[in-house]
Amino acid sequence: MQLYLLRHADADTVAPSDDQRFLSEKGMMQASRVARYCDAHEIRPRYVLTSPLRRAHQTANEVAGHLKSELVAVRWLACGATPTGILERLDEYKSAPSVMLVGHEPDLSGFAGFLLGSTHYGCIHVRKATLLSIDLPELKGGCGRLEFSIPARLM
Repeated sequence: MQLYLLRHADADTVAPSDDQRFLSEKGMMQASRVARYCDAHEIRPRYVLTSPLRRAHQTANEVAGHLKSELVAVRWLACGATPTGILERLDEYKSAPSVMLVGHEPDLSGFAGFLLGSTHYGCIHVRKATLLSIDLPELKGGCGRLEFSIPARLM
């Protein structure tokens, strides 16, 4: 499976709750850049799985809509997801050639490190609107190979 990890784009800090934060104007531009980059480089995941939190869902919606990928909001990508928990839930999508996960920090960094076999938590930091590509021949930790990590500002 080709797995893409995308941290949500920049979000406004003022909201009734953390779950309700909208993307900022900068964040909307970042999400659009990611979508155009994916399209230009023929990155078209079958599924775009997203945290249901507003800022992640908005980011994922922009990308999935542009790429015509199936968008699925999954509670297990909300803040606090664990690497083993994410991996277990990904099993449902293992027949897809490529999947994109749109989520939060520190969850995505921890998951990327887990897939790449790192024993040091924090060795990877996924910044806002950064896209990682990990080749994952088997759905288990330590089997991944990092193909790229690109922030939106370089797309």
